[in-house]
Amino acid sequence: MKKRVALISVYHKDGITEFVQQLLEENFEIIASGGTARHLLAAGLPVLDVSALVGGGPILGHRVVTLSREVHAGLLAKKTAEDIKELSDLNIPFIDLVCVDLYPLNEEINKPGSTPKDVIEQTDIGGPTMLRSAAKGRRIVVCDPNDRAKVIDWLKDGSPNEAEFLNALAAKAEYIIAQYCLLSAGYHSQKLYTGHIGERTITAKYGENGYQAPAYLYKNCLDENDPFALTAFELAAGDSPSYNNLCDIDRLIQTMTHVAATFQTNNGTVPFIALGVKHGNACGAGFNYLDRGLALQKMLFGDPVALFGGIIMLNFPVDEDLAELILHSGTESRRLLDGIIAPAFTEKAIDILARKKGKCRLLTNPMLPYLSKDDLDQQIIHRYVRGGFLAQPNYTFVLDMHDDRLKRYGPALHNVREHDLLFAKSICDTSNSNTITLVNDGQLIGNGVGQQSRVRAAKFAIEIANECGHDIKGAVAASDSFFPFVDGPETLKDAGVSAIITSSGSVKDEEVIAFCKLHNLALWMIPDSVGRGFYNH
Repeated sequence: MKKRVALISVYHKDGITEFVQQLLEENFEIIASGGTARHLLAAGLPVLDVSALVGGGPILGHRVVTLSREVHAGLLAKKTAEDIKELSDLNIPFIDLVCVDLYPLNEEINKPGSTPKDVIEQTDIGGPTMLRSAAKGRRIVVCDPNDRAKVIDWLKDGSPNEAEFLNALAAKAEYIIAQYCLLSAGYHSQKLYTGHIGERTITAKYGENGYQAPAYLYKNCLDENDPFALTAFELAAGDSPSYNNLCDIDRLIQTMTHVAATFQTNNGTVPFIALGVKHGNACGAGFNYLDRGLALQKMLFGDPVALFGGIIMLNFPVDEDLAELILHSGTESRRLLDGIIAPAFTEKAIDILARKKGKCRLLTNPMLPYLSKDDLDQQIIHRYVRGGFLAQPNYTFVLDMHDDRLKRYGPALHNVREHDLLFAKSICDTSNSNTITLVNDGQLIGNGVGQQSRVRAAKFAIEIANECGHDIKGAVAASDSFFPFVDGPETLKDAGVSAIITSSGSVKDEEVIAFCKLHNLALWMIPDSVGRGFYNH
C-alpha cells in the first residue's frame, strides 16, 4: 500500500508527537517545518525537513520556506493522471494531510507593551497560506488541536463519508484564517475595519417571533476564555434555551455582574444575590449576606405577576429546600418559570423543578459564587442598524462610595440604606432607560423601566410597588440620569422614599438639591458624564 504524506507545521508542540506517531501507524510519511521537524526528530520519529523538499532551501532567515511551489503544488494538485505525472516528473510529493496551527497573533496583540513591529513579527503567512491551499485542494486539514483525535479515528474507520468530512475540515480552516485576518486588520487599522467571527453553538426553533426562524447562538471565538459567556452555561435539565431565553440570560449576566462588582468595590465581599427578569429587565431582586433563602424570597416576592414565565439567576447552589421555595413559596399553585440558572442543582432539586416537555430550563455555571468586579464584560458592544452596525465600549461603570466626584446632600445614611442604594444603582444601570428603581431592605420593590420621561418612570416604579403590596416608606430610589425637573424627586418623596441616587448635569440641579434638603431627603449625585446609566437605549 502506497504511503500517504502529511505536512506538519505547528507553533504549539503540545500533543504533536503523539499525533504524528499515530499518523505513522496509519502509513503516513511525515514532512515538517524547521522547529516542528527538530521537535519530532528529538522524539525519535522519522521525519523529512520541508527545507529539503523546496527548491533552494529556506531563505530570509527561515521566514520563507513553505511559501514555495513545491509545497503548494503538492497541496493543490488534483488526483488526475495528468497532475500526478507532473508532480512525479518534478519529484514533488502529493500531500494528503496538513496539520498547522498559527503564530499566536491574538496573544501578541493583547500583550502589554506589544508594538506594531512585535505584532508583524508574530503574524503568520506560511501557515494560513498552507491551510487555504489544503482547503482548496480538499486535503485532510487539521488546524484545531481538538480535531486531531477525530481525524485519527476517521482514518482508522476507513475514511467514511470522505467528501463531507473533508469539506467540514476545509470550512473550519477558512474560518480560522478569516478570524486571524480580521484580528490583523482591526489592529493595524486601529479598528477602522472590524467584523464578527463566531461559531454556531445553539439552534433555536425561532427568534423573537415564530416567523423569525431559525435563530442561532454563535460563540465569539476571539474571546473563548470568558467564564460567563453564554456558552459557558451548561444545560442540566429541560429543553434547549430559546432565542428569548438567551437574550434574558445575557441581561441577567449583566445585572448579576454589576451587582457583584458594586458590592465588592464598596464592601469587599459579594452577598447572596437572587435576580429575576422578564423581557430582560429585573422584576425581582434580593440580596442578603447571611441567608440564601431570604435573598431568594425577596426576589420571588418583588413583582410576582411580572415574574410569571420569567427566568431567575442565583449565585448560590439550589438544593431540595430552595427548589421547594422557588416553586411554592407564597403561592398555592406551582410558580411557573422558563429558566433557573445557578452554580449547581442537587438531583432532588432537578426532579422538583422539572416541567413537562422541558419547559423550565435549568442551567449551571460553577463560577457564579466567585463573581467579582473583574467579571464585568469588557468586550465592545455591536448593535445592528440598517445598513451596518454601531459599536461602543461596554457598560462598566461601578459606583464607588469613596469616589470624590460623588456628592452627598441631606441626611447621612446608615449601612442598610447605603447598601440599598448600591443595589438600586446596579439594577437601574442594567435596565432599559429611562428607569427609576426602588429598593427597600435588600429587595427590589419597583422597577419603572423604559419610560419616555423621568417622572413617568418614577410613577411607574411606585405603581408597581403599590400593586405588589410593598411598603415604600423609607425606600431608596435610583435614577439612571439626572432629573430635568423637581417633579421626579417630589413624586418619590410623596410616596415615602427617603434617599435618591442620581446623576448631576441638569440645569435644574440646584433646584433638585434645594428641594431634597428642604424635605430632609438624602441625595447622592455622580456627574452624568461619569455615572449615567442609560442601557439598551
